[in-house]
Amino acid sequence: MKQRTLDLILDLRRPLIVLAHMALVVASLLAAFALRFEFSIPARYFPVLIIGLTIYMPVKMTLFYYFGLFAGMWKFVDSNDIWNILLANVLATAIFVVIARILFGLTGFPRSVVIFDLVLCVMFMAGMRFAVRIFKEFRHRRRQGQRRDHNILIVGAGEAGFLLLNEINRNPSMGRVVAFVDDDRSKMNEFINGVGILGLRHDIPRLAADLKVDEIILAIPSATGETVRGVLAYCEQTTAKVRVVPGLDKIISGEMVLKAREVRPEDLLGREAVYTQTDDIFRYIRGRVVLVTGAGGSIGSEIARQVASFQPKELLLFDHYENSLYFLLLELRDKYPGLSVRSIVGDVRDVGLLKHMFTRACPQVVFHAAAHKHVPLMEDSPVAAVKNNIFGTRNMIYASHHYGVERFVMISTDKAVNPANIMGRSKRVAEMVLQARAIRSKTRFMAVRFGNVLGSAGSVVPLFKAQIENGGPVTVTHPDVKRYFMSIREACMLVLQAGGPGQGRRVVHPGYGRADQGRRPG
Repeated sequence: MKQRTLDLILDLRRPLIVLAHMALVVASLLAAFALRFEFSIPARYFPVLIIGLTIYMPVKMTLFYYFGLFAGMWKFVDSNDIWNILLANVLATAIFVVIARILFGLTGFPRSVVIFDLVLCVMFMAGMRFAVRIFKEFRHRRRQGQRRDHNILIVGAGEAGFLLLNEINRNPSMGRVVAFVDDDRSKMNEFINGVGILGLRHDIPRLAADLKVDEIILAIPSATGETVRGVLAYCEQTTAKVRVVPGLDKIISGEMVLKAREVRPEDLLGREAVYTQTDDIFRYIRGRVVLVTGAGGSIGSEIARQVASFQPKELLLFDHYENSLYFLLLELRDKYPGLSVRSIVGDVRDVGLLKHMFTRACPQVVFHAAAHKHVPLMEDSPVAAVKNNIFGTRNMIYASHHYGVERFVMISTDKAVNPANIMGRSKRVAEMVLQARAIRSKTRFMAVRFGNVLGSAGSVVPLFKAQIENGGPVTVTHPDVKRYFMSIREACMLVLQAGGPGQGRRVVHPGYGRADQGRRPG
């Protein structure tokens, strides 16, 4: 019965909205006359009121329809709706004055009533919409249940902070916002929807302690990496959990939703992310069979994700660790249901498996990311580094040459430049094998060197983070050392870009250019 009543109301929604506006037109004109004559309208003005109503009603209803005032969703009413209401009523009043003057000369029609009616009609229409919005928000909060006892401090009193506050207010289970922090001193002690802007970034530790803050959310999506690092330095002095709101451009594009997420390494970059032209990548990947070795790793999995977006004919995921490979396979099949994706569990040192794979799958483009990358571990296990990084890579290079692969891109490392450890030396030898094979091969062989990839499993960042959490010390090679980072997404896009224009026998060092001789260019 309740559902049938709800369906009936939904069916009659538009007629009910029209009737409500007609009632408001009548009410505003009556109230205007009542105000003009101090709530005692003389009988001789009743015909004038009726005449005014016969003109106002069709004019206003036509303009209300033209400005879309019957079709808006009132629970999302904003300044744009108020502007349309005001514009429609101003035009209706102007048209009424012209028509009344032409037909009746406005004889005996109080001019103040026209002004009163304009103001009252705008107020009534806006008030009706805000009343519906407030009622729906109140009902939504009641359905959500009791507000969670979880205090939130928002850093950034801008547009993103305002949107985040509204989202939290609509979802009591998320907690309550107790304060804003913003570096704009002109905003100090102002309020946003009843929540005060109580300090600057250096006030975060004090406010977190005084207000018993459980969570700090950074709502400054346009901030530079330096700014984010500066804010996080104060957040780390508290016991609160820290999260960040993604950029509004990513929300609008659908890549992300307006929800705070964990702070990611790329949020700390002191520069804008670099995005490359994708036309060349699209041309050499689309419609081809692509093989990614080491696909279960942080770099290999991101390469696989990006390759999948360029419409390959088939994507082959090769790795010796089945768990990460399995979850990547599920992710890609879910995100790209029309793409043929296959997983192969195996080792690049297994020559028989490589022969079988290249014979059956016939890959045309190979991205070789399988390698041992941890420097200290390879110092303790040099044989493993040689077997995997040199012999395994040699197997992939020779198989690609023998079975006519079009392009082969190897993921190398900056430690292959004047190598000082086993891992770097093994990767440099692998580069030399690649260059030697490329001399007499139709396959285009390329290697891409990079290091310090934020978020990579082989990055130094997790080590530094653990050392900081344990109170230090942070093991850097020199007190004045500087490290330059790139995100996984940037690194993998550079790998794909290197595979496009490459003519073979190339070692590319992002940020430095070509480095065929194993030296960092000066």
